[in-house]
Amino acid sequence: MRRLLLAGTLLAALLVPASSALAVGGPHHPTGEYAQFDDCPLSKGTAISACLLSESSAGEFKIGKKTVPLVNPVVLQAGVHWEPNIFGKIDVFAAEDGNTLVPTPQPVPGGLLGITAPSWWPSFLRNLFNETINNGFTGVTATVELAAPASSIKLSALNLALGEGTALSLPTKIKLSNPFLGSNCHIGSNSSPVVLNFTSGTTSPPPPNVPITGDPGEGNENESGTIVTFTGGRLVDNAFAAGGANGCGGLFSFLIDPFVNSIVGTPSPAGTNTAILEGKIQLADPAAVKASE
Repeated sequence: MRRLLLAGTLLAALLVPASSALAVGGPHHPTGEYAQFDDCPLSKGTAISACLLSESSAGEFKIGKKTVPLVNPVVLQAGVHWEPNIFGKIDVFAAEDGNTLVPTPQPVPGGLLGITAPSWWPSFLRNLFNETINNGFTGVTATVELAAPASSIKLSALNLALGEGTALSLPTKIKLSNPFLGSNCHIGSNSSPVVLNFTSGTTSPPPPNVPITGDPGEGNENESGTIVTFTGGRLVDNAFAAGGANGCGGLFSFLIDPFVNSIVGTPSPAGTNTAILEGKIQLADPAAVKASE
């Protein structure tokens, strides 16, 4: 019942007219409560029903043998269009600056060597050891990137609100960054992406993974009804597969890719990987965003 009411709240709040949104290109500088929507593609004019902003401040990615916690917020920003209503098909437009999924490096515990301090060590010693390993030549960061245009993102407000089916589908690749690995080391690729089908409900993964459950969060709107915010949300997927490393070490990738695979545990089949995003999702009336500039 709570989720049905939440769905009704979302629909009522977001059936706002987009006809007054101006088709203006270039950088935008909204102010006040709309400031965070500065990369909404307002240049699309009336094609945009709402500005979308998703900020995941917690969660984790586990691929193969490696678990990477989110220590830096991951931001997804775009414009969305629905017709005739938000519970139908939703089209996604790229952020105005092109960074729809903002590149956000996350430190990989253990770095290139895959070594972390034993759990029985005193916390100060563990922290010192892990900080040393995760920096410098042995440090590695992982960055989730889109592996296809923003239009390939699939979003379902109904599934999000009801906690059923796929709420957000992202074709991705994970960039591993380190001086030794070069500038083009990835798990997944544009031609063979790691497809994440997030749900706010319960997953149905193949073994050995077991079902995990998300949460659509709590919805509320601002005083003018031009921004709706879901907070405390949790999107989950542990049924996806991940391919092997590619492009690591540049010309020496034929040697380095197998090395990376041995550390990460890739390729890793469905049922051995997990992605969890926790944070907030906001949708705003583009006309109100533009008017605040």
